[in-house]
This record gives sequence, C-alpha cells and structure tokens, in this order.
Amino acid sequence: MRRSGATQPTRATLDGYGANVSDGTLATQFANPEELARALDGVDYLADPGIATAAFLALRLGRPLFLEGEAGVGKTALAHALAKLSGTPLIRLQCYEGIDAAQALYDWDFPRQLLHLRAAEAAGGADAARLEGELYDRRFLLARPLLQAIETSPAVLLVDELDRADDEFEAFLLEVLSDFTISIPELGTIHTDTPPVVVVTSNRTREVHDALKRRCLYHWLDHPPYEREVEILRRRLPDVTEELADQVAYATGVLRELNLLKPPGIAESLDWTAALLALGARRLDVDAAARTLGAVLKYREDTDRVTTAGLAQLVR
Repeated sequence: MRRSGATQPTRATLDGYGANVSDGTLATQFANPEELARALDGVDYLADPGIATAAFLALRLGRPLFLEGEAGVGKTALAHALAKLSGTPLIRLQCYEGIDAAQALYDWDFPRQLLHLRAAEAAGGADAARLEGELYDRRFLLARPLLQAIETSPAVLLVDELDRADDEFEAFLLEVLSDFTISIPELGTIHTDTPPVVVVTSNRTREVHDALKRRCLYHWLDHPPYEREVEILRRRLPDVTEELADQVAYATGVLRELNLLKPPGIAESLDWTAALLALGARRLDVDAAARTLGAVLKYREDTDRVTTAGLAQLVR
C-alpha cells in the first residue's frame, strides 16, 4: 500500500486485460487449472474443472472472479479456500440493501475525534491549534472492507451477495475494482501495487449490470453432481459413513427436483448430515428424515410439499 499527496493522486493500475496481475504467490504458483484444483483439494475445497479453470484464469490475468448460482453451492467457500491456500487474510464485504460507499470504504471515528477536540479545548493556546489540526489524522480513520483490502497486501477480497445492493453501489464498486485506488480528501490517495484477489458472488435475486460483469471473469456455479456431493460430505464430515453420505446426497438430489421455493444447496446437505450424526443416525430412514427436515428445508411451504408427497421418496 502506498499513499500519495492529496493534490497529486497516483493511479495504481491501468485498465485492461492483465493490468492488475498480482505479484503474489497465487498468481504464478500454479502452471494450470489442474494444479490449482489439486491445491484446493488440499484445503478441502473440491473444485470441478469449470470452477478450477475460472479461478486459475482470474488469478493469472488479475481479474475479479464473478460467481453466480443458487445459495449454498460453494461460492463463498471458494474465497475462503483461496485465502487459506495463499495464507493471506480474507476480507469480506457483505452487501445488503442500502449499503453505500462510506460503509464499504471508510468512515471517521467521530466519538474519538470529539474527545480529541475536547482535549484541545482544555489545553488551550498553541496546543489547541495543533490538536485541532490532528482531527483528520489516520488514527481516527475507520477502514471498511475495501480500504482494508487495499491496505492489506496481499489479501483475498470477498464481495458477497452483490445482488442485494443497489445500482449506485454497483457503479461505485466497478470504479474501485478498475484501479484499486481510494481518494481520501483529508489524507490523499491510497493505492496498492499488489491488488487483492477478488471474488464477487451473486445469488441472482436481480441481474447485475453488464458493465461490472465485463470487468470480471464469470462462472455459474451449479449444485454438485451426486458423486461429488458424496465426496464433499465425507471430506467435510469425517464421521459420516459412506452409506449415510450416499443416502443424504440422493435425498438432497430428489429435493432439488421438487420445484421448492428454496432448493437445498451443499450447505444444507452438510447441515442435514451433521444433524443426523448428532442424533446418532447411521442411515437415513423416514423417521430420521421427518425429525431432521428443518435442517435442509427452510420454508414451511417446502416442508408441507415434501411431507404431503411422502418422505418415503427421500429414502434410497
């Protein structure tokens, strides 16, 4: 991270392909997507060839990776895996309706500034003038996720659920991702020579604008196939038996075909398996499914639909 004077801002990068290539280890450590997939496997993220290729290209080209898909399919988990793989901090910007630039960039610590100002008034004289001039010192600046990602180099920046934010915030984010430069009028321009690895996720509750998608590499992340889901369950929950993992993966696949309001993702599949293990279940039967259905279905309408159709359809 470097800071330039307020009157002479310096751009961190140039727009275009390859302009933001990081000199961190992840950008050059892997020769191909297969090597990256094996490394992700080592941190318990089972990447299929599609997501491994998308992540590899994002790292090699220095482009943000935009992941869309249903909730619970592993979008956020990829950012965690990349941070673990690189040994760098994961900085998360959780988007929500009404989020603005101040909540994503920085804010001033007004209570501490007020205490400082009162100390200046109590001091009087030359000391008061000096203390008043320090009101906008860096120590009173509260760094939010985007500024943290620029000041923490290298890092992995997760912009989670961008579809929850509004159009204005999306346009602001596009500007930040273009050059990783932040101008603070009181302090100057802050930028980095090593941009963070950026993962942007969306559950597609609304369409994200094409301008931001063009800035990123795009990948749609779907529910894992049956065999991969069994492998994920056994990897993440070592106590699960092969039979139980097989039955839960099968039952979850059936649920995804029932036109539910919220089809279960891999996160719900893991929760369901963990709930069964907590009850001491060694296999999934109708009684166990009835008692633990709340771990996998999150809407009353979905629960009613499944129980009306019969829980026996979930038992392999």
